[in-house]
Amino acid sequence: MTDEHTQVAEATRGLARKVTLAAAFGALIFAGLALYSDVPKMRAAVVGFAPQAFVAGLALAAGNYVLRIVRWHYYLLQLNISIPRRESALVFLSGFVMSVTPGKIGEVLKSILLLESRGVPLTRTAPIVVAERLTDLMALVLLTALGALTFDHGVLIAGAGAAIVLMLLGFCSYAPLGHAALRVAERVPLVRRVAGKLWLAYDALLAMTRPGPLLWATLLSFVAWGMECASLYFIVHGFSDVHMAWDAATFAYAASTIIGALAMMPGGLGVTEVGMAGLVQALGAGSMTPAVAGATTILVRVATLWFAVVVGAVAMPLHRAMYIRPAVEEIS
Repeated sequence: MTDEHTQVAEATRGLARKVTLAAAFGALIFAGLALYSDVPKMRAAVVGFAPQAFVAGLALAAGNYVLRIVRWHYYLLQLNISIPRRESALVFLSGFVMSVTPGKIGEVLKSILLLESRGVPLTRTAPIVVAERLTDLMALVLLTALGALTFDHGVLIAGAGAAIVLMLLGFCSYAPLGHAALRVAERVPLVRRVAGKLWLAYDALLAMTRPGPLLWATLLSFVAWGMECASLYFIVHGFSDVHMAWDAATFAYAASTIIGALAMMPGGLGVTEVGMAGLVQALGAGSMTPAVAGATTILVRVATLWFAVVVGAVAMPLHRAMYIRPAVEEIS
C-alpha cells in the first residue's frame, strides 16, 4: 500500500462513529429547538402540517443534488478525468455522508474514492472540493443579496459574504497572488513537506476558476441552492395560516447557511438551526409563532441536510461494492 493510501486509511478510520456522534449532536439541537418552542405547541403545529409540503421540500433538495452532480462531473472533465456518469454520480453522492462529520477531510472523501477505484491522485481531484465550496458560497451570497433587497438588515450579511468571496476568488483564480501565498507557506516546516503537492493542486484549481468554468459552475450553484431556498418556502407554507414571501424565505435559508458555514461547524450544526429559526420567526407573517418557526427549521434541516447524509450512507457502500477492488483496505 502506498503512503497516499496509508494516509487515506488513517484519515477515514472510524467514519461510522464520527457520523453517529454528529447525528447525536443534531438530535440534541432538535431537542433544544423543541424545548425553546414549547413542545406541546410544536406538537399542535405539526399535527396540522400538510405532508405534501415536506415531500415538495425533499424533491427540491433532490433537484439540488442533481445539479451539483452535473457540476462535479463538469469539473472532472475540466481536469481531463474521464469517469462514467453513473460512477461519477455515486462518488459525488457518497461525499454527502461527510456533510456532518467533524473530520479533517470532509467531502474530500470523493477524491479518496476516486483514488481507490481509479487511482486518480488526490492532488488532481481535491481542488474540486475547494472550487465547489467557492461557487456554493458565491451563489449563496447572491441569493442572500436578492432576498435582502426589500429590507435593510440583510445587506450587511450579504456584504460581508461578498468580501469573503472576493478574497477567496482572488487567491483561487489570480495566479500571482496564489503563487505568492504558496511561497510564503513553503517557509513553514510542516507545509514544506507537501509543497510540491500543493503547487499541483493549485494548478488544478486555476483550471476550474477560469472565467468560463467559474461562470457556468456558479450558475449551476445558484439554481441548485435556489431550489433549497424554495424548499424552506414550501415547507413553511405547509403550516396553516402562515405566510412567508419568496424573498424572505430565500434570505432566511441562504443567510443562515452562510452563517453556519462561516462558523466552521460540520454541516453548520447548531449555528444554522438557531439562525434559521430566528429569521423564519422574524420574517414570517400570519400565525408565525416560535413553535411554527422551530418546527419549520427541523423539517427543512431534515429535508436538506439529514436526507443528504442518508443518501450518502447508501451511496458509499454501493460505490465501494461496484467499483473498488476487494484488495483495498476497508474503511473501518
